[in-house]
Amino acid sequence: MFSVGDLVVHPMHGAGVIDAIVQEKFGSMVQDYYVFRMPVGGLLLKIPTANTQAVGLRPAVGRQEAEQVIHAIPAMQVEETSNWNRRYRENMLHLKSGNPYEVAMVVKSLMQRENARGLSNGERKMLHSAKQILISEIVLTEHTDYDQVEGRINRAMMSAESGS
Repeated sequence: MFSVGDLVVHPMHGAGVIDAIVQEKFGSMVQDYYVFRMPVGGLLLKIPTANTQAVGLRPAVGRQEAEQVIHAIPAMQVEETSNWNRRYRENMLHLKSGNPYEVAMVVKSLMQRENARGLSNGERKMLHSAKQILISEIVLTEHTDYDQVEGRINRAMMSAESGS
């Protein structure tokens, strides 16, 4: 159970803050909802409190783990699947896991593919979403600027490429 003010991560939308816990009635059913606000992008979601586990809502990582994710990027091994459908499904599973290391692997894989061969529109959108999810969590955890975190991640990706 989360509380108002908790920093949380939605696996498909990124990091945000629990702004409120509200009760809403639909027909004869009353249900509690977390009001989830994303500072980056301003998205506002209502997530049923009973569904947080199914949705994959989790507490944001701490500052130390956020740093570990960025430092782990250069050494991450990513598989290069040539089949577009399979690659897309695998990347989607990594994103849905909500694990920041797996999200970073998707970002790394798609950035490498973009630099080597280019990306389809679907993969370009996935790269944008994956970067936003990863960056939003680090921004919220470290109380820093989006562009600064994006630059750090891009530099980590470049050092990974030059080390390969």
